[in-house]
Amino acid sequence: MKNSIKVQRAIHDMTQADLAEKIGVSRQTINAMEKNKYVPSTVLSLKIAKLFKKPVEDIFFLEDND
Repeated sequence: MKNSIKVQRAIHDMTQADLAEKIGVSRQTINAMEKNKYVPSTVLSLKIAKLFKKPVEDIFFLEDND
């Protein structure tokens, strides 16, 4: 699964630490998600989408092999 978290952070002028603090995870978790090394839970995905005021599908999307 891919995501556009890094792009959304840039649009909202947020660091990884800023985003992590707002959704209650570590900066390392944000880094791992951006590098596609960690697939977030449904709850975490929804928190990110709500924060950025976007549908979940605009931030997270499946690849052909998923």
